[in-house]
Amino acid sequence: MESRTLQVLEFPKILRVLSGMAVSEAGAAACLELRPFDNLDEVRREGEIFRQAAAWVGESGIAMRSFPPLDGLFLFLERQNGVLDQDGLFALKQALEIARISRDSLMQYEDRGWDVLREKLFAYTWPVKTVSAIGRCLDPEGRIKDESSPGLMDVRQEIRSIHQRCTKRVKDFVQQENLGQALQDEFMTISSDRYVLPLKVNFKNKTKGIIHDYSQTGETCYFEPMFLVETNNRLQELKREEREEEYKVLDYLTGLVRQEQEDLYEAYAGLVALDVLMAKISMAAGFDGLAIEVVPDGSPRLIKARHPLLALADDSVQAVDIELLEGQKALVVSGGNAGGKTVCLKTVGLIGLMAFTGLPVPAAEGSVLPFWNDVFVVMGDEQSLEENVSTFTAQIQYLKRVWGRVDEHSLFILDEFGAGTDPTQGAALAQAVIDSLVEKNATTFIATHFPALKAYAMAADSVRAASVLFDPSTKRPLYKLAYDQVGASIALDVAREHGLPTMILERAEKYLLLDGSDTSAVLDRLNTMAVKRENELEELEAERAKLEKKRAGLEKRFEQDRTRLLDEIQTQAQDLVRQWKADKLGRKEARRKLAEVRQRTEALAPKKQEVAVFSFQDIVPGMKVSYPAWNKSGTVLEINARKKQAKVDIGGVAMWIKADQLAAAGKEKSFAPSGQKTKAVAPSDLAVEVDLRGERADMALSRLERALDDALRKGAGRLEIVHGRGTGALRREVHEFLKHYPAVAEFSLADEEHGGDGMTEVTLK
Repeated sequence: MESRTLQVLEFPKILRVLSGMAVSEAGAAACLELRPFDNLDEVRREGEIFRQAAAWVGESGIAMRSFPPLDGLFLFLERQNGVLDQDGLFALKQALEIARISRDSLMQYEDRGWDVLREKLFAYTWPVKTVSAIGRCLDPEGRIKDESSPGLMDVRQEIRSIHQRCTKRVKDFVQQENLGQALQDEFMTISSDRYVLPLKVNFKNKTKGIIHDYSQTGETCYFEPMFLVETNNRLQELKREEREEEYKVLDYLTGLVRQEQEDLYEAYAGLVALDVLMAKISMAAGFDGLAIEVVPDGSPRLIKARHPLLALADDSVQAVDIELLEGQKALVVSGGNAGGKTVCLKTVGLIGLMAFTGLPVPAAEGSVLPFWNDVFVVMGDEQSLEENVSTFTAQIQYLKRVWGRVDEHSLFILDEFGAGTDPTQGAALAQAVIDSLVEKNATTFIATHFPALKAYAMAADSVRAASVLFDPSTKRPLYKLAYDQVGASIALDVAREHGLPTMILERAEKYLLLDGSDTSAVLDRLNTMAVKRENELEELEAERAKLEKKRAGLEKRFEQDRTRLLDEIQTQAQDLVRQWKADKLGRKEARRKLAEVRQRTEALAPKKQEVAVFSFQDIVPGMKVSYPAWNKSGTVLEINARKKQAKVDIGGVAMWIKADQLAAAGKEKSFAPSGQKTKAVAPSDLAVEVDLRGERADMALSRLERALDDALRKGAGRLEIVHGRGTGALRREVHEFLKHYPAVAEFSLADEEHGGDGMTEVTLK
């Protein structure tokens, strides 16, 4: 992409805005380096990364924190013998901490399928050794901890011991020598790494010692008493040992950093990339933008598009739909000055550059652009007095220079092309250029005032005409596009609006009438009709949005009421079960009331759309069917001709369903391969056994219900219930329960060989 194109379409201004939204120096610099990709796969990947990042930020609420630049640190590591200082290591620690928080946050959403985002930011091995070592050796303020090494801890403990001894000796000395009034400060201080007393100057000769320095005012001298000299000498030795031990720690940490240098650099690069992504998300929020779809080829369609720079500056910027229909390769925009023609062209070009860079754009969902690997622009006054080049000549020279690179993957923007020469010849040349661009299958956007070009746009099949609209009464621009019509240039109205003398305007109108080319009345009429149509469409859209909002509100309120009632019914049912278990309610009475509760629940269920069902003869094993009652689809496993039922596998659960409760699952049918006959599968021989002997009736029925549920989940066809002979009380309770269980087809006592009246065999639906 030519840098000239980027400059003319003001792409660097977008990058500067984006850079201002980054929180780190490295992120801001990376924003300024962004350029359109020359590969469609990269464009789509960047768009998907942005969408995943926006979803992650929206769900997690994670915010970007500033981190120090580390480019100098990695440059320093190129030296073979260099040792990093505390500041460099602390900066690395800060960056790694932010990277860890971000990494951990994204890892919580592994089930979201955000693999592209994870690969972009964290596709490296986490530098465990460096992170652990720096965390162990540096405190939250970046100082080296005592625990970094045994030697350092010993040295510092002795230094602290010396400090305590010095403090005590100084206090004793001050009291013995009665020097309290001679001290400027109550305590001793340190000068040149030695413990000294801040004495008033007029007391400096009162006792023996060494003067190390004076204060700026000259009223205080920093005095080292002789009894502290030996202690201070020892302190100097310990300070030297402390520096040596600290250097050893820094050298050790630097070695670990060098071992994991590649992973550390990738972690830093991922952090910078995250900062850029966060800046993109902030920009999207600034103009309510999104990452639009980019396709290999086709016609551009921008819905409710706004010029990005204008949208960032003002939320109320008028949105416009910019679209070419199938088979059309060029859009000719006409209409008056200051009506938005150039803004329309720049909007297409700048949104294209941003989309191909992976940036969000101010357009609505459903917008799509074909991938243009090159964008060419003829726009504005390009004359050069120094080079003796007129505007028209500059346009021709540019066209000549780039013409060989134009192909079906190019966008060509022509703003007032040919306007710097004779109108007749300029219009003819512009028309010829458009014809040639259409032949090359390049996408072209043109703004013009040439009447001949307007007529050409209305007549050519591969070219579409559009007009910027003006208020019919005030002649002020509405910044809207009306398609498949042309617009008047209204130069006289613009001149009148800007205060041109009336005498000049009247003469111009006379010359226009004499010329016989005044078509303003017809075009004004077209403009008025177009404005009326646009207003009606906006009113309809507003009404539709209002109704949609109202419907959404009603549905939400209904769902809330339904959920509340279902909760109440569930509580009521649980209360009934508790009463039954506590013997406060008879079994039959409890079942009756539970049946009433179930009926209320079914009445509250959302109504399903009526689906045409089919007869039993239409069903064969292996067929895909729909079960409207659950709003789910499944596969037929078996059929039971006697009961007109089919066993259907729905999401791993097999159950018998009557044929008249099933419907066709679209056009999807899974029949046996051609040439093979489908064999009907016999009812399942799988049997589940449950032993209830020795149980109380209520506990036995509870276990029986769980066993029935388990059998249904397994797709079993039979259930064997061992209840024993005894008094027959448990058998009667079991049979009474089975009579009312909906999944039971039939049941009977087993034959004598299998347990007789001590066991009941159940056939499941």
